[in-house]
Amino acid sequence: MELRDIEIFLTLAEELHFGRTAERLHVSQARVSQAIRRQERHLGVALFDRTSRRVALTPVGRRLREDLQQALDLLHAGLARAQAAGPGAGRTLRLGVFGHAGHELRPLVDAFRIRCPGSDIQFREINANDAFTALRSGEHDAHVLWLPVAEPDLTVGPTVLTGGRVLAVAADHPLAERGTASLEDLADNHVVDLGPEAPEYWVASMVPTRTPLGRRVPRGPTARTFHEVLSLVAAGSCVHPLGEIAARYNKPPGIVFLPLHDAPTLEWALTWRTTADSPTLRALAQTAADLGPITL
Repeated sequence: MELRDIEIFLTLAEELHFGRTAERLHVSQARVSQAIRRQERHLGVALFDRTSRRVALTPVGRRLREDLQQALDLLHAGLARAQAAGPGAGRTLRLGVFGHAGHELRPLVDAFRIRCPGSDIQFREINANDAFTALRSGEHDAHVLWLPVAEPDLTVGPTVLTGGRVLAVAADHPLAERGTASLEDLADNHVVDLGPEAPEYWVASMVPTRTPLGRRVPRGPTARTFHEVLSLVAAGSCVHPLGEIAARYNKPPGIVFLPLHDAPTLEWALTWRTTADSPTLRALAQTAADLGPITL
């Protein structure tokens, strides 16, 4: 069984849908069907029960999935160790994060240290108004950024964190008494203007310019750092949407964090300068992919 056929089998075993499997692997649905039929002919046993309504693993298919997944995990781990032993092995990667995100990434750091002995991660704080400069200049090796990131010179790797969103409001703000907030509430308040340095599409994915009903969200005053944002919110000058991690690690007086119940889940991905690819960085990305996203 070729490696690509193993990948097709494991993806279908997860999706249980030929169309979604094809889309995920960027191949035709016919390619998926052919690979599964070839595997079944070679093994002499059915791996999937297929009807017009459903796809399900057979008992043999379930056992094969477990065995092949273990083997594939070992293969990826071996390749990552080999990469980490090449030029650049033992490096300390400078990883830019927002606020206290580094605390939530401890499982990733621990797994990376085990996979790449002698290598380490050093966290550097970044601000939303200028989250790309240190990455592009080479001052930092990688950043953990909320998605989407659509910059032609940057590579977006695996998602490392997922979580909800909150709205920071002053403790005496009328919304504070409700205990929850909606994206529509943004149109009735000002939000912080993060300035011109960050791409507009990227800022808007966190701080929308319009509500779901199309109402404009007023922006201003301007802030450069997270603490400046909190100062403006506490003063009643504005409200501001943030990742829920901000509420977990910050309890500033005069500010209430309200769940944004209708906001989509935030995803944060490992991102690096494409031309700065290295064995150690690839090992970190593979470790993150194997570990999967950490849910806040």
